[in-house]
Amino acid sequence: MIIQKILPHKILPLITKVINNLDSTKHIARPLIAWYAQNQRDLPWRHTRDPYHIWLSEIILQQTRVQQGLPYYQRFIAAFPTVRILSEAKEEEVLRLWQGLGYYSRARNLHACAKTVVQEHNGRFPDNFKDLLKLKGIGRYTAAAIASFAFGEVVPVVDGNVYRVLARLFGITTNIAQPPAFNEFFALASELIDPEQPDTFNQAIMEFGAMHCTPQKPLCLYCPLQAVCYAYQHSMQKDFPVKKKATKVKHRYFHYFIILNPAGEILMRPRPAGDIWRGLYDFYLVEDNTLLDTDAIKDEGIQQLMAKNSILVEESEVYKHQLTHQLLHVKFFVLQASEQALQTFTAERSQLQAFNPAETLALPKPVLIKNVLEKLNF
Repeated sequence: MIIQKILPHKILPLITKVINNLDSTKHIARPLIAWYAQNQRDLPWRHTRDPYHIWLSEIILQQTRVQQGLPYYQRFIAAFPTVRILSEAKEEEVLRLWQGLGYYSRARNLHACAKTVVQEHNGRFPDNFKDLLKLKGIGRYTAAAIASFAFGEVVPVVDGNVYRVLARLFGITTNIAQPPAFNEFFALASELIDPEQPDTFNQAIMEFGAMHCTPQKPLCLYCPLQAVCYAYQHSMQKDFPVKKKATKVKHRYFHYFIILNPAGEILMRPRPAGDIWRGLYDFYLVEDNTLLDTDAIKDEGIQQLMAKNSILVEESEVYKHQLTHQLLHVKFFVLQASEQALQTFTAERSQLQAFNPAETLALPKPVLIKNVLEKLNF
């Protein structure tokens, strides 16, 4: 099974030949399914063929560990038990329930997809991979998961766990951070999938990658596939999968002003389109090319507030908040504003609204904003 260092476009024919020679059903599919029968986690979306429940779980678990995602899944099912009820919800409700999961475009796409399913498909998800792909926010992995788990279609899933298992089994050096890798691994998985039980095979290979063939310290000594695993036979488990991704991190410097009116309410506003956290609520923001003290901030609005008897109550430590391609450096300033100062300030900055503590708690917010409010006892 020495397939390592073969050019990517030549890999599949050779792997297919190897698969045919070793009888993949006997040596790969059956051992995986047998392992799954003994080791699978008891998760609620595995007890249903309802495509809505399966779709919801898959969207939540993108970029999210099962342990973290499970409570969100349960809360979403409780709040929106059907796709029709989800489609009728306000986006703000969906974002509020999503708060803390990050990658908020997933929540917005979730809501948009629910509307499409109701309006264009009478509340029923398409029953095949090809048509599922046409829905907003559903990519090839999610479409394959729904198609196989809900409808029994013979189509393989390819996620990070599957990449790792297959790369180790066959010694594949294709860079999985590059888009062409998906087609290669999808074709390979299509050769391996058990046509009699595609849903179980897909669950098995993903679970195997998540629990047994893990990124660090895979359980190779107890592996049912060690006899056919290239990485195990060559002690190269740490070398697979190959993932080389040059990510340039953008640094941004935020000065957040938590402005309090005389009634003790906080001024907040929804984040604008075209930037991070769209639709979530934050405070009055001054962004600069470095972090500044208040006397160095040249923002006209803040200068007006400070000139009209407003008081700087507190200045926070510097917070660092990591996003996928951005690192935020953030300071918070608590400002008690006078009524006189706010009359002009809020009129010129109409998106700012005053919220009492209970209303603030109910707003959808970035997790950084939520945590700082809690720390400052608001």
